[in-house]
Amino acid sequence: MAEQYAITGGTAREISASVESRVSDGTLRPGATLPPVRRLAEALGVSAGTVAAAYKELRGRGVVVTLGRGGTVVASAPVVTSRRPPRVPAGLRDLAGGHPDPACLPVLTPPARMEPVPGSHRAAPRLTQLEEAARAWFTRDQVPADSVTFAHGALDCIARLLSTELKPGDAVAVEDPGFHHLLDLVTALGLRMTPVAVDDEGIRPDALRVALRAGARALVCSPRGQSPSGARFTPARREQLLAVLGDFTDVLVVEDDHNADIAGADAVNLASGGLSRWAHVRTVSKHLGIDLRWAALACDPATLARHDGRMLLTSGWVSHILQATVEGLLTDPAVTRLVAGAADTYTTRREALIAALAGHGIPSHGASGLNVWVPVRDESAVVNGLRTRGWWTAAGTRFRIASPPAVRITTAALTTAEAGHLAQDLADVLEESQAVYGG
Repeated sequence: MAEQYAITGGTAREISASVESRVSDGTLRPGATLPPVRRLAEALGVSAGTVAAAYKELRGRGVVVTLGRGGTVVASAPVVTSRRPPRVPAGLRDLAGGHPDPACLPVLTPPARMEPVPGSHRAAPRLTQLEEAARAWFTRDQVPADSVTFAHGALDCIARLLSTELKPGDAVAVEDPGFHHLLDLVTALGLRMTPVAVDDEGIRPDALRVALRAGARALVCSPRGQSPSGARFTPARREQLLAVLGDFTDVLVVEDDHNADIAGADAVNLASGGLSRWAHVRTVSKHLGIDLRWAALACDPATLARHDGRMLLTSGWVSHILQATVEGLLTDPAVTRLVAGAADTYTTRREALIAALAGHGIPSHGASGLNVWVPVRDESAVVNGLRTRGWWTAAGTRFRIASPPAVRITTAALTTAEAGHLAQDLADVLEESQAVYGG
């Protein structure tokens, strides 16, 4: 088997580098089983301890995972590979990406002039005007804003929070179904995912308690516009979740409120619930522009110190040109009106598809956000069936850990007229799929 995968090396570092190279070039695909420790040791002429050390290093770096009797396998999204979405076939209506409608976004206007500075911005990484605007943004929705900082987008921020708080092998409670890039990120950091079931009101309290009792040291969740299901917290659910978290005060709670201004749902968050360790992350890519890789973070003082300490050692700060652009948009009344109109448009389009599906007896979920989540029996059959009818949708498998199959349909640019046509096509596909199973 070592020859089959061309694994070489005489030291733990050389063996791990060889495996990583085979994963990177595609020789070892996600899910591929590595040779047992003793068998590889015999093939390479090294001790079993050397191979075990190599596998441990690979696990710590998120390249492989150990499945008990299932052996050591390449991770589903190994850190050395890049899993990009498939290219949309020509001629298909793209409803798979989760992106906003460009017609609902403002034109970006970078600052006309930025004076040169001596040295760097490390001593003053945040523009005062943008920090004030961010504090007002958080305060508007009762998120405590005493400690505020910036990052290069939500995933950049969450990665830094988790990597400073946890060590490889620790468990993170994540939504199931959940945001596929976050699920990949947790694995890439060498952390373990503990799935928490989601319904229309967000993560379920009973499932959260099970995950925390199992040892999860952090929770990452979305208070509204949850991807892919569109779940949003209700006041009652918030109180239930806070009651559970009250028994686990050392757990870091990270809220990803990535589409706060266009989710079509009230601001109901855990950050205002008196938690000891918490972080509330907001971005502007969904309502101001996908190229604005900027995030605002409100959190407890200890979390802010750890985040900023790590950032100081890496990128140092977010570009002040980018910050000035975001500040101009956040404080522009015309942009504020545009965003409010976009929120209404997205709600209308999402609800139109849900109603059209219901007219065919098809249940779906989408209480907020830009997507509708449709439970199905066979994801591939539905995705391929809709493809033959001109629609490109997302199979739910990349969003799921243990939850049932479904497809995600992005409704951000789907007109109400198109919603009726799509619902009819989906009903036809499901009928054909049912006939196959029935036969």
